[in-house]
Amino acid sequence: MKVALVGNQNSGKTSLFNVLTGTNQKVGNWPGVTIERKEGNIKGTNITIVDLPGVYSLSPYTAEEEVSRKYALEERPEVIINIVDATSIERSLYLTTQLLELDTKVVIALNMSDMLEKRNIHIDTNKLSALLQTTVVKISALKETGIDELIRILKEDDILPNLHQHIYPNDVEEVLDYIGRLNHTNRFVSVKILERDEKYEKMMTDSIKYQIIKLENHYGYDTEQMIASLRYDFIEKVKKESVIDKNKKKTITDQLDKVLLNKWVAIPIFACIMFLIYFLSVGVVGSWTVDLVDQFFTILAEKVATGLTNLSAPVWFISLICDGVIAGVGSVLNFVPQLIILFICISILETSGYMSRIAFLLDRVFKKFGLSGKSLISFIVGSGCSVPGIMTSRTVEDESEKRITIMCTPFIPCSAKLPIITLFIGSFFNTHPGQAGLITASLYFLAIGIILVSAILLKKVFCKGETSAFISELPEYKLPSIKYVGRDVLDKTWAFMKRAGTIIVLCSIIVWFLLKFNWRFQYIENVEGSILASIGNTFAWLFYPMLGEWSWGATVSAIQGLVAKEQVVSSMNIIVGLAEEAELSNQLFSSSAFSFFTPASAYAFCAFNLFSAPCFGAIGAMRRELGSRKRMWQAVLFQTGIAWVIGCIIFGIGTLFTHLFF
Repeated sequence: MKVALVGNQNSGKTSLFNVLTGTNQKVGNWPGVTIERKEGNIKGTNITIVDLPGVYSLSPYTAEEEVSRKYALEERPEVIINIVDATSIERSLYLTTQLLELDTKVVIALNMSDMLEKRNIHIDTNKLSALLQTTVVKISALKETGIDELIRILKEDDILPNLHQHIYPNDVEEVLDYIGRLNHTNRFVSVKILERDEKYEKMMTDSIKYQIIKLENHYGYDTEQMIASLRYDFIEKVKKESVIDKNKKKTITDQLDKVLLNKWVAIPIFACIMFLIYFLSVGVVGSWTVDLVDQFFTILAEKVATGLTNLSAPVWFISLICDGVIAGVGSVLNFVPQLIILFICISILETSGYMSRIAFLLDRVFKKFGLSGKSLISFIVGSGCSVPGIMTSRTVEDESEKRITIMCTPFIPCSAKLPIITLFIGSFFNTHPGQAGLITASLYFLAIGIILVSAILLKKVFCKGETSAFISELPEYKLPSIKYVGRDVLDKTWAFMKRAGTIIVLCSIIVWFLLKFNWRFQYIENVEGSILASIGNTFAWLFYPMLGEWSWGATVSAIQGLVAKEQVVSSMNIIVGLAEEAELSNQLFSSSAFSFFTPASAYAFCAFNLFSAPCFGAIGAMRRELGSRKRMWQAVLFQTGIAWVIGCIIFGIGTLFTHLFF
């Protein structure tokens, strides 16, 4: 049996899919469409369940709606599970009325039913089932209640047949019946013909047009609006007869939104929340965990060096393992505790419903700069990793707006860039309580500013039309699930550590080799004559305006950020470890290689690495989404150019400020 999972966004659809399938799921893209497809078997059964994109309607205004409609009509699953938010049944049932017009059995899963009692709401499921003429079951995907009953219904096929409830007035039903007999179509297609759906334009005969015109004259507006209005009339009737809402008080969501969405204080509150997050992760946690982890890897390197020496290992091999691999990987793993705190905070904001509010708040600002409101989703996702952030741009319908979104998403500092932030900000801006958190938050707001300016510049090149509408739902505030947050943090942390164990190890070995050998491939002690030093000296002039110093070490570290942003820190530590035989990051800026850094140059160099072209993985994602190598290189050059200009400006202003006031 094949089952399709259909529901509005934020209805708990993905949570239910995860509960039903566990880890037995496959993720890919829909054929011909770059929208994520999830499929898996329900635990303990041979029932295949397909998670369709979250939609509000089967009218294809978006790519997601087109995918859902095409699957429902062409793939013809045996059963559709319609996820309905039990706390907001009126909004959710619009999609339900469309699903019930298909030639497919429908099971309505009333999700979040555990919250009904708290809100003093009662839903008569028997009455609701009779009115809709389909099977209804109460569940809670979060609490995992009602799931066994849902699985039983599917396994035993205990589902009412779809009898196509007639929800429209008699005159409309007569026209639908006429269209169906004339074209031999099912009820869903007949309704779409009546709505003048472009897909079924060829089935529109003169006699059908005549009937449609009669209805439009009678109801006073076009048939698409007429059908929508009649659906809501039916939904209102269903709600009135099956739902008893005794809650007269304003919900917690309403009360919180009065403050958090207030036009005067919403943005300052968001700024304070971001400051607290980075104060906690970079300032509080980073102030003691980095040194602690650093000491561990220093001791580890010493023990490994001693062991290899006792085994009579060659000097170059000891250097490779200790100064290359351990120093390189260790410098990145130093920041795992801070990342965990950051991931926890971000996950809580996402699951609580607050992140959706941020998108809503900033949408009004972004529209003035020519960006689609849907671009905000990419930027929010990109704060975790640029790759899925870039892929999320698929939800932007307008092609030019989509390109701008793709090119601007890497400006948002992702988790891979946190080691860079922590290293430079923690080293140069930690003299006062809260200073590190404030400076870190400033980088994120600087990123927003760069996005807005870049959007204006790119709009003149790529975008000629009006910005598209942003339609999004603000979900109810929820207490984050410990299980969900824990799993989310674990997945992100493990992904970060896998990069350290693969890409960073490989890059560390390459850096060590280039630093330890000259162009004659001779093993050397003086790193100034190394391959890496000569490469760095070739391009060091590019970084002089933002550093105030000729530094091949900083140059090659920044270049390696194109492979993986974590490698910037790793490369710097390898250079210091080899050149000065210093501990790992503890003595990084006291070494001769990087002692020239000042607060101004540190902030400038940090900004350049945050806003320049992303890692190879993200560049590859840009290539796929932009559709050509030419546009990819345009994006890479644009991002790097913006970052270089920003870095130079910061250094210039910072240096001038220092000379004037200190």
